[in-house]
Amino acid sequence: MTSSDKAQNAQNEGARTGVAAGDWASAAADPQYRAAVVDLLGALAYGELAAFERLAEDAKLAPTLADKAELAKMASAEFGHFERLRDRLTEIGEEPTAAMEPFVAALDGFHRQTAPSDWLEGLVKAYVGDSIASDFYREVAARLDTDSRELVLAVLDDTGHAEFAVEKVRAAIDADPRLGGRLALWARRLMGEALSQSQRVVADRDALSTMLVGGVADGFDLAEVGRMFTRITEAHTKRMSALGLAA
Repeated sequence: MTSSDKAQNAQNEGARTGVAAGDWASAAADPQYRAAVVDLLGALAYGELAAFERLAEDAKLAPTLADKAELAKMASAEFGHFERLRDRLTEIGEEPTAAMEPFVAALDGFHRQTAPSDWLEGLVKAYVGDSIASDFYREVAARLDTDSRELVLAVLDDTGHAEFAVEKVRAAIDADPRLGGRLALWARRLMGEALSQSQRVVADRDALSTMLVGGVADGFDLAEVGRMFTRITEAHTKRMSALGLAA
């Protein structure tokens, strides 16, 4: 995170009002808000569990023992994030498996449709796909109570995969520039699939979509959701540049 990002975050913290300025105990009195947070934690928990499984599988494709070890360390960190979310759901009186279940089909479908064919595609998927999901959840986190927001932002912390992926992908393209075109097409496909998945999550879960735009009683404001996805797209373009790929 850059110094400008930190300054913006500090400014945003000072400007928070309503639910986002209070704690879980007070916010959870609203049953719709509680349902939205349970949805969010359930989606995140299954996402972290799936990330753990995927990184463990990707380690099998790693070309060196050092790379295998690095991915194994990242997988362990993802599982730690899952445990924090699982424990939080239990703490607030929710059954973690039930909270995760509504999101299993969508996430598993995304991973089936975007199965990488090799080591480099796996790295790009983790960097691009996971980052888009993280951007989406950070947008939602801005509307959470202080306790829930702190947990969500903590489990979205980069496990080191971003720097690792950028280093390996850029080195591979430098060695064989022809890889750039294929990986750029792959990343664009991932972008489309990830955005579609995020939009489905918003549309399918009424409590979550309502909270996302500040508690609009009759559903979410499409203009606000559009602005959110524009910000996510802009962040994706910057990541593509970091990889040395054309967006």
